[in-house]
Amino acid sequence: MKYEAKKFDHILGTDGFSDNLLKNHFTLYEGYVTNFNKLNDLLSAMEKEDKFGAPEFAELNRRFGWEFNGMRLHELYFGNISKGEKEVSKDSELYKRIEEEWGSYDMWEKDFRSIGAMRGIGWVVLYSDKESERLFNVWINEHDTGHLSGAVPLLVMDVFEHAFLTDYGLKRADYIVSFMKAIDWSVVEERLK
Repeated sequence: MKYEAKKFDHILGTDGFSDNLLKNHFTLYEGYVTNFNKLNDLLSAMEKEDKFGAPEFAELNRRFGWEFNGMRLHELYFGNISKGEKEVSKDSELYKRIEEEWGSYDMWEKDFRSIGAMRGIGWVVLYSDKESERLFNVWINEHDTGHLSGAVPLLVMDVFEHAFLTDYGLKRADYIVSFMKAIDWSVVEERLK
């Protein structure tokens, strides 16, 4: 089964994100979908040819997580962006859990933003670990390093340069401000369920 790129045109016109930036970002995402499908086809063909021990098979399998996560993280990222500013409901389970974990919503936001402002390229993810019933803000280096096994990504922020350079130059902090205003908290709250 081939994966198909999802459409996120509904977020065009979001304050703080030019249409040019978003369209370029959509194209990059579509590349992950295309490359994942190609990689999956190559691996399937190698399996049918019984090439399990081939060095190429090993390297392609190492690349598998990179392409899949590049695709999926972008879907989560675009999925939690909204045109209209939507604040987190103070009555929601998510808000209560954030306050329980960090002491206050403001402390959570300060932590999330500070992780996003760190030097380097990657992602910031608010994870829910169902086993411990805890929330964590986590830095994901690249696409395939740093994920919390078994935890559910609730909120995803892309901090690769392609996510902000067109509109903000090197002013990542300004991008983070715009991202925080564009969060669709109803989507994040639904992911917690």
